[in-house]
Amino acid sequence: MIQNCSGMHYGKVCIGIVIVLILLTIGGFAYLRFGPVPVAVSDRAFPFEKRIVRIAVRARINRQTQNLPFAASEDLFESGATIYQHQCSMCHGIPGHDAPLFKQMFPAPPQLWKKHGAKGVVGVSDDDPGFSYWVVSNGIRLSGMPSFSHTLSDKERWEVSLLVKNADKQMSPEVARILNSRVVY
Repeated sequence: MIQNCSGMHYGKVCIGIVIVLILLTIGGFAYLRFGPVPVAVSDRAFPFEKRIVRIAVRARINRQTQNLPFAASEDLFESGATIYQHQCSMCHGIPGHDAPLFKQMFPAPPQLWKKHGAKGVVGVSDDDPGFSYWVVSNGIRLSGMPSFSHTLSDKERWEVSLLVKNADKQMSPEVARILNSRVVY
């Protein structure tokens, strides 16, 4: 038998590791089957759940981010505002109003016209437009964020992404009018 310098047998160590892994797997499945797994919107999150998901989402998006194919213009902001009002505002709100579904979802969707965090960032205005484009195009599993790749054209997804990138800037009266045109909440 092979021994290390302390006389311990590698075979016993390997068997011990395999047994521990089997017990952890059985314990994990038992917890999922019989334990109080937080699956309701009102349940508390798993420990570190938000941090773990954020790491995975950001890593994937950073690998697949595309560059903005055109420059910003007032026409693009107006078109993006129309798309946002019809497709996004119900979950992500509009300037001065939280979305009606905001507190009824888990995780709660970011309110894209509201300041948050220590730096007071408005919505996702600190993200690259390519980051927002990826999210709009692909959605995020288990978050309520759908994929709009089959609903909106490539150009429309870029327009709404460019709009939310600039949510921290003063909008023109026309863009503000469009965003506030269907306020029912």
